[in-house]
Amino acid sequence: MTTTPDLEQRIEQFLAGRPHAVVGASADRSKYGNKVLRVYQQTGRPVYPVNPGREEVEGVRCYPDLTTLPEPVHGISIITPPAVTAKVLAQAKDLGIGNAWMQPGAEEPAAIERAREAGMNIIAGDACILVVLGFREQG
Repeated sequence: MTTTPDLEQRIEQFLAGRPHAVVGASADRSKYGNKVLRVYQQTGRPVYPVNPGREEVEGVRCYPDLTTLPEPVHGISIITPPAVTAKVLAQAKDLGIGNAWMQPGAEEPAAIERAREAGMNIIAGDACILVVLGFREQG
């Protein structure tokens, strides 16, 4: 992966704090919503799955939305359809969550622009967290 200094800085900022939440967490191990959750677990990073349709994912209690998390999170990984992403980014902004990283296909350009204008650190369309953190399929 080729990164620019700006992208490297945004990634460092995203990874600098803890915990994180995975919005769109999935129990299906073939889905990115599961793989992103597992890469946090594989790298020893505290993480909360968020999905209103699940009670738990990968042995961790799942929360219906960002407002129900047991503690504030530093950042969110988003693996949702673009229309849902827009709502998630608005909720994150309202909660003071300053960092969001979107998997390809989750991007909603107008919502991303609003989030950036509000001062959020947004990673979208230019890096994959699975590559950056070194996801391993086993485990």
